[in-house]
Amino acid sequence: MAEADKLVWRDFTVAQNTGLLTPSISRQCKVVMGICVSPSGLDLIYRDDYLIVVNKPAGLLAVPGRGAGKQDCAASRVQAEFSDALVVHRLDMATSGLLLFARGAKMQSLLSRMFRERAVQKRYVAVVAGKLESAYIQRPPSPPYQSFSKEQRGEYTPSLWDEVEVKKMREGCWDEIDLPLVCDWINRPRQKVDYESGKPSLTRYRPLMHDVNADSSRVELEPVTGRTHQLRVHMAAIGHPILGDALYGGGAGGRAERLLLHASLLSFAHPLSGGPLSLACDPLF
Repeated sequence: MAEADKLVWRDFTVAQNTGLLTPSISRQCKVVMGICVSPSGLDLIYRDDYLIVVNKPAGLLAVPGRGAGKQDCAASRVQAEFSDALVVHRLDMATSGLLLFARGAKMQSLLSRMFRERAVQKRYVAVVAGKLESAYIQRPPSPPYQSFSKEQRGEYTPSLWDEVEVKKMREGCWDEIDLPLVCDWINRPRQKVDYESGKPSLTRYRPLMHDVNADSSRVELEPVTGRTHQLRVHMAAIGHPILGDALYGGGAGGRAERLLLHASLLSFAHPLSGGPLSLACDPLF
């Protein structure tokens, strides 16, 4: 590694036994991985010649908002350091965690397609109100997700990853929240459950631990679909809002200084080599 590329490493978490850095990637890309403080002030988790992953802090926009006071964001900070960085996906301002950028328009197109086709595995960690039991949810008398027609499902397209992962997750005590969502136009930017006009929305979840004293539960979440505020609305809908959620949390909104939701894992095949790339970053809460 060149002198200019030497970094000061801090503690970091990487998913184990996933082929984080394959030989084919290391031969073709100049790779930096771990956690370092970049000039942008963001934690740089991974960088090569084709993509960048940073740890976005809570309270920072992912992309610029409307108005002069909303231009400071993760995208502008990354682009100030890497001029070819382009947005691939977003995180809510209140959510912290892993945010992926493509380097160049061709890579942006490839990575964006991978997100659309559910070829990118995303997982989150949250702290929710109450004791979240496995298999807690009782489905209301409404059409299950799989009964929607292809047109109703919109951009959702089942893949081989779905078939394999669904089997693994069911064996691993993952449960599902299957509630259609739509924008609540009168109360924007809020979203709401709507069985008539809502888009099919599916979240998988599993409890990790219960804090009896705090009356809260740590949970791992996986959004199969990517609706706006999906995880926040779904958890609130089953009676376990995320702590610190000012929009959907009700009384739980005041139980934390920030939204306790963190994008903890991104896992996908590297667009260049096809080798598995799995990056993880623990939340601060």
